[in-house]
Amino acid sequence: MHMAEQIHLSNPALRGRLLADEPMRKHLSWRTGGSADRAYVPADLEDAAQFLRSLPQAEPVYFIGLGSNLLVRDGGIRGTVMLMHCSRAAMRMDGELVYAEAGAASPKVARYAATHGYAGAEFLAGIPGTVGGALAMNAGCYGSETWDRVERALMLSRGGELREREPADFDIGYRHVALRRGELGSGEWFAAAWFRFQRGDSAAALTRIRELLQQRIKTQPLALPNAGSVFRNPPGDHAARLIEACGLKGHAIGGARVSEKHANFIVNEQGRGSAADIERLIEHVRATVLAQRGVELTAEVRIIGERGPA
Repeated sequence: MHMAEQIHLSNPALRGRLLADEPMRKHLSWRTGGSADRAYVPADLEDAAQFLRSLPQAEPVYFIGLGSNLLVRDGGIRGTVMLMHCSRAAMRMDGELVYAEAGAASPKVARYAATHGYAGAEFLAGIPGTVGGALAMNAGCYGSETWDRVERALMLSRGGELREREPADFDIGYRHVALRRGELGSGEWFAAAWFRFQRGDSAAALTRIRELLQQRIKTQPLALPNAGSVFRNPPGDHAARLIEACGLKGHAIGGARVSEKHANFIVNEQGRGSAADIERLIEHVRATVLAQRGVELTAEVRIIGERGPA
């Protein structure tokens, strides 16, 4: 029995669920990928902290929200995955600020802010992930970015400690966030954030959210497994335009295909594509755009885990 299982069985204070050999395809929007040795579903934020405090320091830990910007290779993950989207993620008003925990879906935060009389959160409805993921990559759309609205963040350390940080503690850019001292994704993770929005018309904000969701449905291949935008937009251009200009719409490797609806999306046709198919297609698109257009695209999706058998 692995140490994580022993800890969970021997620690009655833990209230979450520990899963062994958990298939990551169940938790990723691409619906593919290998299994994690262990996955923990914390009951809430304090339970997540308690579990981390219980783990041996050498145990690799990965946090996953809705899995909408992530590819897990076919060989799976050696270590423990924290499945934050399965937890009870709190949202509440804290004075004039909206407090939302990492596991909360970004569109829910948009609706919560609107129903409480605030405007400016509507763009979050276009981000198909959790607050934690939006904070970690400064997710944005429709002209707004997550960190434009962050007043402060609550961090969870590998040792299970919670601490608040100010935006000045981070290096923040386009689809990029890093701690000025320390390391995101191994030493600290986003646990929650306080957002500042302006007072506004609830009805107008909710109408705008519906419009943005309809726009997503019209322009993105949401009926097929996908992970959102695969590449960052290069300065002064759009990745989708470059990919389409290279004639790559519809190009397929195995069960992975460049969407005909939006060239910066890779879809997993009928869920039969492997993680290796998707990764090979990502590299093919990158190499083709570089060769034909002289632009090196940077992947927006995160790729983790072990490669499967060749």
